[in-house]
Amino acid sequence: MNHPLASLVGPLRYVCQRDFAMLATVKSLRPVLERALAGASGVDARALEHLRAALPDVDHAMPERRKAALRRVVAGLKVSGVELPAELHGMSMEGAARATPARGTPVAPDGTPPGYVPPWKSTDPLPGMGAQRPNAVAPRRVSDADLGMPRMRPDAPRGRPDASDSDLLPARAPRNPAPARPAPPNVAAPGFSHGHQGAPASRAKPGPRQATLDTGAEAVPGAKTRKEKAQRKKKRAVAAEASRSEAKLLSIAPRSGPLSSPLKTLGKRLGPRLVSALDKKGLRRMGDILFMLPRCYEDRRRLRTIAELEPGERGVTVGTVKVADFVPGRQGRRMFRAVVGDRSGSIAATYFNAGPWLKSRFTVGKRIVLSGEVRATMSGREMAHPEIEPAEDLESTASVHFNRIVPVYPGFERGEQRSFRELTSRVGEQFAHELDDPLPPDLRRRLDLMGLPDALRFIHFPPGDADLEALDAHQSPAHRRLAFDELFFLQLGMALKRQGVKAEVGIAFDVSEPRLEKARGALPFKLTDAQARVVEELCRDMARAEPMNRLVQGDVGSGKTAVAMVSALVALQAGYQVAVMAPTEILAEQHERNFRKVMEPLGYRVGLISAAGTAKAKRQVREAVGRGEIHLAVGTHALLQDDVSFERLGLAVIDEQHRFGVLQRHTLMSKGPKPDVLVMTATPIPRTLAMTLYGDLDLSVIDQLPPGRTPIKTRVFNDKQRALVYESVGAELAKGHQAYVVYPLVEESEKLDLEDATRGVEKLRKVFPDAKVGLLHGRMKAEEKDAVMEDFRDKRLHLLVCTTVVEVGVDVPNASVMVVESAERFGLSQLHQLRGRVGRGAAASFCHLVAGSARSWESAERLAVMEQSSDGFIIAEKDLEIRGPGEFLGTRQSGLPELAVANLARDGDLLSIAQTEARRILERDPEMKAKENQGLVKALEERWEGRLALARVG
Repeated sequence: MNHPLASLVGPLRYVCQRDFAMLATVKSLRPVLERALAGASGVDARALEHLRAALPDVDHAMPERRKAALRRVVAGLKVSGVELPAELHGMSMEGAARATPARGTPVAPDGTPPGYVPPWKSTDPLPGMGAQRPNAVAPRRVSDADLGMPRMRPDAPRGRPDASDSDLLPARAPRNPAPARPAPPNVAAPGFSHGHQGAPASRAKPGPRQATLDTGAEAVPGAKTRKEKAQRKKKRAVAAEASRSEAKLLSIAPRSGPLSSPLKTLGKRLGPRLVSALDKKGLRRMGDILFMLPRCYEDRRRLRTIAELEPGERGVTVGTVKVADFVPGRQGRRMFRAVVGDRSGSIAATYFNAGPWLKSRFTVGKRIVLSGEVRATMSGREMAHPEIEPAEDLESTASVHFNRIVPVYPGFERGEQRSFRELTSRVGEQFAHELDDPLPPDLRRRLDLMGLPDALRFIHFPPGDADLEALDAHQSPAHRRLAFDELFFLQLGMALKRQGVKAEVGIAFDVSEPRLEKARGALPFKLTDAQARVVEELCRDMARAEPMNRLVQGDVGSGKTAVAMVSALVALQAGYQVAVMAPTEILAEQHERNFRKVMEPLGYRVGLISAAGTAKAKRQVREAVGRGEIHLAVGTHALLQDDVSFERLGLAVIDEQHRFGVLQRHTLMSKGPKPDVLVMTATPIPRTLAMTLYGDLDLSVIDQLPPGRTPIKTRVFNDKQRALVYESVGAELAKGHQAYVVYPLVEESEKLDLEDATRGVEKLRKVFPDAKVGLLHGRMKAEEKDAVMEDFRDKRLHLLVCTTVVEVGVDVPNASVMVVESAERFGLSQLHQLRGRVGRGAAASFCHLVAGSARSWESAERLAVMEQSSDGFIIAEKDLEIRGPGEFLGTRQSGLPELAVANLARDGDLLSIAQTEARRILERDPEMKAKENQGLVKALEERWEGRLALARVG
């Protein structure tokens, strides 16, 4: 690790693995590259030229730009003389040739080597591809065609609005059609996504009024003016948003075959309004339409009369517009009101803050369909902001809009609902039978799953006897089939990733009984049964000649650190070093003290790598670690810095795993030759999320607390009952115990009317004049925080006013009261972690949650769960039910895929079955070479690569 650029090898190895499968999970590579360049003294100038040229695009919004830049970085490392692993070495040879191409040298648009296929993928050519893929001339800019997006020609006339309500119009031939020119053999045909080229697309000019799916102009390189820079920034944001939208929509849509063809080849022109709506949602191919699933359904098998509509329920009716105009509303604002009637009565349709365009939708005398929630008012029944559509084909038995259960799609205005429904029907009729079912027939029979084409037809246009409640809950047999599809391929990809880690050569540690006995005997207490079981699981992993990747999950105070100490002593006895990474300075210092007490009597030196302290002291510790004189290094993110190296790193322990990103975890792992990795978290994770987020890790659970721990009594108070809370705190202080008071803010805020820690200190000093009150928050310097925590540990402070800086890992056994102000502002996981700061001694402990009276139903539910349970795993399951999987860990932070059909809170049974079936297939065919599995491999390529960003957990 002495080469100035060696720090780049670990991150590059991770992001480039499996043909950039993890690209979407890694962010902020540019700062990493900039730091490496800043310290790259004495490096070959040609290598630096490669790296500087790649710098602008390593974090580009467009994946193809990022891939090309990363290949250039690898080529630069090769030139610089850095020792590269085999997978990067092979890629660098391909990338080096492209990094500085001679004029006229043919290269692929994204830098992919000709004919390259990752070793685990199918070797069968995709439909429309030849045995060999021709090279393409590298363009200066990434075009829409390179990204699989149809391009709007600058000379193409824009589609004009049509007078009819339907946006599906017959295609018209252009008056003077240009002769069709096939695309040159070395250029990707527009309309097909990269890597799945089909027959060359025609380049004929579109005819008059031809609406096109437009992705917008691309950013102009080298823009100098402020206006141009702003435009470029806006376009990058739009491209990133489009990419995220597409990733969700296309999670299970096929990327090859007839369903990958663009919508413009359908044979019917799309009206401009529908085109605009499709473009915003990233729906550009036939498959996108079939896999855009309804959000709910309306029962139009029999439309109710207006008199039959019940207030408080959602209803659908048909009537004739009697009156429609703008009327005065409250506070002088206008609102639009239309009266719709039938033979049984009338109902008002009301719209607030409506534009003048609305009046054209309610033409007097026109028959329309109204859909919305009915409510009773002083002037009669009304629907507020109902959805409307024409009732032209009401009596037709062949209509897709009436006399049946009708799908309602997300993100479309009611006018576009009708057009999209017709488009879906047409695409389904022409292309559903073209869909290959990727699941093996025996698997479908065994699990009694519908065929994929039948499931899609059922979902879009259910039969007349379908269960409407099951459809609305996405629990119909067809929905369950698609949910299983998503979960199965997600688990199959995770299993392949896990299998790849297991195939690497790691360290086989000696875990013989004498060494284990010495490790366990170093602890000042006996392990609980749960801890002993987890230690056995760790030792089995460490004894194997493959890298350990194990997650230890345990509730707050369950003794995860003790388990880490035993595994660390196993590695130290074998002559290896250990790194322990914690998310905060306070927790790192606590770990350093605890590890020092256990390790130093056995002759092992423990050091703290921190951002605090003098430059000389920090340099001495780093040098001692590099020479192997410090055997166990504890630190925060400082461990990841380039100037921290290990002589012989054998075990990396990462505490509070959810606080770190995958790139940070991988950087620490790269500081040793395939070290074993132990990650720990006290944030309880429901079983279904653990199977998804950590599907590539082996999971251990410590489900037992050490003896002597007293249950914590939790109670919720409103802000008018604060005197009762202070009375309880005073009683505990009088017994010689200590207390925490946590505030959501450090200082007073103009925007939020909340209690803050700075004013809280002054108030509590007046309430408890005999107590020593201290203040701790994240804005304080490290030395100040250390001094405050030391005073609190040594009982020189009795009451600690703080923010959530104490949420993780702080251990003061004498503290027996936790007060959380504005508790409704905190999540369940945070509240549970804060409660875990007390109850660490033998005394009875209390947690008082003080909440404001203005609470949402979600916050009231959270507080009720905290009162009823102290089990972190039960709390986690409840949190998942309340917030849903997308927000449980934060989708953007966790990388949890936004599944289009499956719901992890609801479909836990399907997830278990999917994981079992995926692992069973890999056990029988580890390399996925069997003929019957080739359909699975192709589907996996399309769905997994760059789509399911699972690795980031920070």
